[in-house]
Amino acid sequence: MMDIAKLTIDGKEVEVERGATVLDAAAKADIYIPTLCYHPDLTPFGACRLCLVEIENMRGFPPSCTTPATDGMVVRTSTEQLQGLRQGIMQFILTEHPHPCLTCHRLEHCKPFDICLRHVAVTERCVLCPKNERCELQQVARYLKLSEITLPYESRELPIERGDPFFDRDYNLCILCGRCVRICQEVRGLGVIAFTFRGHQALPGTAFGRSLKDSDCHFCGACVDVCPTGALIERAGRWYTLPEREVVTTCPYCGVGCQLKLEIKDERIIRVIPQRDNSPNWGQACVKGKFGLDFVHSPERLTSPLIKENGQFREATWDEAMDIVTGKLSQYQRGTEFAAISSAKGTNEENYLVQKLARAVMGTNHIDHCARL
Repeated sequence: MMDIAKLTIDGKEVEVERGATVLDAAAKADIYIPTLCYHPDLTPFGACRLCLVEIENMRGFPPSCTTPATDGMVVRTSTEQLQGLRQGIMQFILTEHPHPCLTCHRLEHCKPFDICLRHVAVTERCVLCPKNERCELQQVARYLKLSEITLPYESRELPIERGDPFFDRDYNLCILCGRCVRICQEVRGLGVIAFTFRGHQALPGTAFGRSLKDSDCHFCGACVDVCPTGALIERAGRWYTLPEREVVTTCPYCGVGCQLKLEIKDERIIRVIPQRDNSPNWGQACVKGKFGLDFVHSPERLTSPLIKENGQFREATWDEAMDIVTGKLSQYQRGTEFAAISSAKGTNEENYLVQKLARAVMGTNHIDHCARL
């Protein structure tokens, strides 16, 4: 029998498995608690302190992400004192992160084609942030109704690191949540990046400041997927904001069958996010699955069959092409004069049909693949 803990959060009774945290219980009850360092795939960290709560008969304000839910616990998540503490914590976080986009007095009136009134520097406007409307800082700031930052902001003035393939690193937008470091160590098992230096100079980075290419990075993009701000961003989708629609599909590159969520805008794939809570990949992908689907929009991709006549290719209909192929195949002896080569850029189902054609129809085991992993 499952061991259950019953607790009350903001007057709502919740049942969770024993061992779950207060934050887990709140999420199950659809109660929002702000957090920036927490991620469901990572060990609770308790660094950002935004998820503080009040618990009856417990001193202080414990972080909900590391506090186990116990039977009979009574929790409050949004008292005036808690909101005041969180606002103060956010102000400290934003002393090194550009924040006019979070406190602009025109936020409620902003629309895609509005003219921005220039009360802030051009480089600090929300429309120039690569994660605008997808940034978790925006979500937290709106929940806290943050309208003013009284502490001074000091830019790190670091150059954007663009020397590695696939994604950019802009540590001027980093809030030191540690998600990128922890997912590289805990989930991917590589430990390519860690916190460098200490105190005011602390930043995620590689050993001896080497490039990611020289640091055994596999470019799986897991760090990009968990980053709550625009510090790590896919280069191909940098200036796209929210997608128009999403499509879940199977990665075509190998037989593992990783599930990928494709974000689509203007009928183009702008971003690939590995599907969470779904086997077999559980929110992870390799470099091909994460960054290798650009072939879909390649101008060199064939969109119709080509038939060669007099040394030149001409476009044809599918029916015409299929008639020629079946006529040609009938001229060869089954089992000895036929071989098939399939493509990694086809789906697993299409590759299955190729081998079925070769074995069942043409009677041969001469089958190969253009991109063995």
